[in-house]
Amino acid sequence: MTQIAQLSPAPEDQGYHYQVMRRAIALIDEAEDPKQLDWIAGEMGMSAAHFQRLFSRWVGVSPKRYQQYLMLDQAKVMLRDRFTTLAAAHELGLSGSGRLHDLFLRWEAMSPGEFARKGAGLTIYWGWFDSPFGPTLVMGTDKGICGLALSSEVGEDAAMADLCSRWPLADFVEAPARLQAWVDAAFGRRKDLEAKAPLYLIGAPFQIKVWEALLSIPSGQVTTYSEIAQSIGSPRAVRAVGTAVGRNPVSWLIPCHRALRKSGGLGGYHWGLPVKRAMLAFEAARAEAQMAPSGRVSAE
Repeated sequence: MTQIAQLSPAPEDQGYHYQVMRRAIALIDEAEDPKQLDWIAGEMGMSAAHFQRLFSRWVGVSPKRYQQYLMLDQAKVMLRDRFTTLAAAHELGLSGSGRLHDLFLRWEAMSPGEFARKGAGLTIYWGWFDSPFGPTLVMGTDKGICGLALSSEVGEDAAMADLCSRWPLADFVEAPARLQAWVDAAFGRRKDLEAKAPLYLIGAPFQIKVWEALLSIPSGQVTTYSEIAQSIGSPRAVRAVGTAVGRNPVSWLIPCHRALRKSGGLGGYHWGLPVKRAMLAFEAARAEAQMAPSGRVSAE
C-alpha cells in the first residue's frame, strides 16, 4: 500500500496533469493490450516513479488501476456496479448528498419566456480558466454559472462560438474576475463552508427537466438515457433526452458525462469522447480512493 499525502493537485498543476493523463489515455486507446507502467512513462519522457507519483497524486489510484477504468468495457462495468435509479435517488434524498449539491446550494432556471428571447437584455460574463480537464470556458450571469465548455478536443474558438450561439442576443463581457470565486468552488479549490457555485440554467423547459435529472446522479455513479426519460415522466422520449443531454451548456457541473447508453456504450459527448472517458475514470477512481482506509490507495 502506498500513502498518498494529497489527492488533489494544486490549481496551477491541474491543467498540466490533465494533459499528461490525456496523452496516457491516447496511448492506452491505441494499444491492443494493457501497457506496463515503464512503457507508458517512457513514451511520455518520464521515469516510472515520477509518472506513478504524478498520476496517483492527481487521480488517487495507480496508473495500472486507472487503466482498468479506461478499458473499453468499463462503461458496462459501471452500469452493473454503479447504476443509479433516479426515482430511488429522489425518494432517498440522494440528490442532496452528492458532490454537486454540496457545492451548489441553489440553482435557478430561466423562465420559458426569457429563454424564447434568446438572451436579449441579458449580460453574460465569460473567462478562460484551467481545470482538471484542460482549458475551460466559463460563462455566467449575475445569478450564477450558465455555461461551461471544455476546449481540449474541439479548440477554443469552437468552444466560444458554441456557447455564444446558444444565447445570440445576449451581451457578452469578458470578466473572469467576476466568475473566479464560483469557478474555484466548482472545481474544489475553496475549502471554506461558505463557498458555492450557483447555476443559472438557460434552456427550454424539457431541457431543464433533463438537466435537473442529471443533477441527481451522484459522483462516481452512472445512469442511462432511458432511465432519465423514465424519471422525468417521458419514457418514450429517449432520443429527445439524448439531444437535451448533448445540449447541456454547463458540462461537468451538470454531469451529462454520467449518462450512458442502455447497452453500456458511452454514447456521444459534445466536447469529445476522450474528455467523457477521463471524467468517468476520474470520478470512479476518486470514489475508490475515498473508500480506501486512512486515505490510502493501492499501488496495484
